[in-house]
Amino acid sequence: MTSGFQCAGCGEWNETVVDISAGMRQSYVEDCQVCCKPNILEVTWDMSAGEYTIRAELE
Repeated sequence: MTSGFQCAGCGEWNETVVDISAGMRQSYVEDCQVCCKPNILEVTWDMSAGEYTIRAELE
């Protein structure tokens, strides 16, 4: 499932693919596609919206 996050370093929007088989709560590191800084992504399934929400912070 495609989703996105705002880089905690440069503020640019990044698109990513969430592995839905990994569950409703996930945490992993992904580099920003613009500034290459590693972001820790906290991925949570939002039942009311029917989509994943992603919170990013720098590693």
